[in-house]
Amino acid sequence: MMALPGGRHLDSIPLPGQRLHLMQVDSVQRWMEDLKLMTECECMCVLQAKPISLEEDAQSDLILAGGPGPGDPLQLLLKRGWVISTELRRIGQKLAQDRWARVHSMSVRLTCHARSMVSEYSAVSRSSSQEMGQIEKLLMEKCSELSAITERCLQVENEHVLKSMKACVSETLSTLGQHFGQLLELALTREVQALVRKINASDNIYTTESTTGNLFSLTQEGAPLCRIIAKEGGVVALFKVCRQDSFRCLYPQALRTLASICCVEEGVHQLEKVDGVLCLADILTDDSHSEATRAEAAAVVAQVTSPHLPFTQHLGSFLESMEEIVTALIKLCQEASSGEVFLLASAALANITFFDTMACEMLLQLNAIRVLLEACSDKQRVDTPYTRDQIVTILANMSVLEQCASDIIQENGVQLIMGMLSEKPRSGTPAEVAACERVQQKAAVTLARLSRDPEVAREAVRLSCMSRLIELCRSPSERNSSDAVLVACLAALRRLAGVCPESLQDSDFQQLVQPRLVDSFLLCSNMEESFV
Repeated sequence: MMALPGGRHLDSIPLPGQRLHLMQVDSVQRWMEDLKLMTECECMCVLQAKPISLEEDAQSDLILAGGPGPGDPLQLLLKRGWVISTELRRIGQKLAQDRWARVHSMSVRLTCHARSMVSEYSAVSRSSSQEMGQIEKLLMEKCSELSAITERCLQVENEHVLKSMKACVSETLSTLGQHFGQLLELALTREVQALVRKINASDNIYTTESTTGNLFSLTQEGAPLCRIIAKEGGVVALFKVCRQDSFRCLYPQALRTLASICCVEEGVHQLEKVDGVLCLADILTDDSHSEATRAEAAAVVAQVTSPHLPFTQHLGSFLESMEEIVTALIKLCQEASSGEVFLLASAALANITFFDTMACEMLLQLNAIRVLLEACSDKQRVDTPYTRDQIVTILANMSVLEQCASDIIQENGVQLIMGMLSEKPRSGTPAEVAACERVQQKAAVTLARLSRDPEVAREAVRLSCMSRLIELCRSPSERNSSDAVLVACLAALRRLAGVCPESLQDSDFQQLVQPRLVDSFLLCSNMEESFV
């Protein structure tokens, strides 16, 4: 399975180059903005005329001391929402530990946060709806009820009575959380509706750019907000932008936002309703668009064909445009000026090979193997395990075709696959280590499939692939103790041994080839590494 950059909701690959730098700056900047608005819990204790807690974890509690700037209801909702959600989770933890003094003080603080959110949002938002007013009332009633019942619990010493009251507190806390969630969703929906209306009504490039940027920021808050944006017409509005020549310079931003929204089912459905695939195909096949625009279109294609998302497999409209999209993506890989552009284009191709088997035949006809293998020697385009993960995914899926073997031999592809069996992380981050494991696993799978052809198998043996496979099987550190890599390597080794059994030592044959696969797997997975 493939993986794509975080921030796009496509998977776990960090974006290289400039965008990675921007993401890092944004994360730090956001943390510092939150930090300015936080203060120690003693301030609230003084305001509430309560004694300062002496408990060891008191200083770990942070509260929102001030609100966002005036006239910024979205940021107000997000910041207050984050603080209240955190308080609800912490109260639940303290309740499970029977820390009644902490539960009560945190309940009082929660009431203050909820009251502040309601009053501050009312001050900066448009006229409140009747539904919102009712939920606000229910929320504040439950907050008061929680504070009152937790205060009574402080006076109770009978354990049986306290146990029954604990169930009541838990139920009140759960209902309070539901009311808060409903209120926050209603308020955010209103703000999203306002942004979408603004995009639809605007013919000013600066207004559209600012509003689209706000919408993109919201998509980074997670799947629930992406669902709201999709339901309220965000996908329709963004494709409207992508169909206006006067907004061409905004296409990359709009497409990036669309890729984020399409991490949820509602987003993909809306994309299909507005013929979004056809629009993406038009952008990808139009050389007059900038490379950045076509790369972002490729990112949307990668998202809506992701094998990780079950709902993308029913995108019927994609098949109609698949040939021209695949052709455009191969061209984008061939002409990519940076690693990020190549990553996005190759990731889209990798996903398409899962999406429909016809894609592999198309890629063969388009000489995709030559394009991909040539790119591997270009450090400007292929310089990370994440990109090699996409390449080897495509090769693995194409290797089921008989003709693929001859193309691999012709382009010296076996040597490249051999190199991928030795993929090592540079930074040691969990994401990079996982990417290296995927590269090793898929390289072994590709080798096993291609070795149906005796010529490929003999070339693999000549390049010492069997020795490397044995090393991966016997040395857990070489495969980062990955079971998936182990199984793939055992399968590839057995396939090669079937063609060239004389290349194996007796001990390797008896332990790694002759037994059942599961027995060899158990032997290798429990093997202690030898340092002799």
